[in-house]
Amino acid sequence: MSLIALYVEVPFATFRQSHAREYGKTYPVPPPSTVYGMLLSLVGETDAYKHCGVQLAIAMLSQPRKSKVLRKLHRFKVKDYSDSRNTILEYQEILTDIKFMVWVASGEERVQPTLAERVEQALMHPTSVQRFGCLYLGESNDLVNVVKLVSDDYRGESRRWLIRDDEGLITLPYWVDHVGSRGTRWLRYRLQEISTQSPPESSWTTISVPFCKHL
Repeated sequence: MSLIALYVEVPFATFRQSHAREYGKTYPVPPPSTVYGMLLSLVGETDAYKHCGVQLAIAMLSQPRKSKVLRKLHRFKVKDYSDSRNTILEYQEILTDIKFMVWVASGEERVQPTLAERVEQALMHPTSVQRFGCLYLGESNDLVNVVKLVSDDYRGESRRWLIRDDEGLITLPYWVDHVGSRGTRWLRYRLQEISTQSPPESSWTTISVPFCKHL
């Protein structure tokens, strides 16, 4: 099984909660589904189902600070796009100083090359990858500042692991249905500081849906 570890740094981002309405609340950490989307973008993959079965483990290296801004958002209420009813002012939460590590394991992937292999190739030989747009985590203006391959022992400081826990207080999507919410999949987590360099067993999340055509 191929396994790689990445260091990711994002100056600011919003991981908008799926059930947020006028007030744009953010998850406290990047959800596995968001990290998976960033990795697909990194390798230029547009088929979200392509690497179903990949496993991700996330460890926070920073404690992002939360702030609130007032933004003008566009929506479609009336046909005339310039109509003032198509804009609304909303408060939105933003996290700053986001630094984390993510381990990518091929897990139950049935395709070759695996996502871990493609990410490694993209970072070691960027010109070999055809992709488009800026790399972001969350919303399209939440640009990734650093993403690089690292070893398991990168940084000696303790890590706050995202641990699967049925009684955890953090509910995050690991798969998002962008057509409707019925296909979105969730897991509950807790953040726990553990002095281990390798991902604990309970930190792995498998990106998978029952109807994935690649499994």
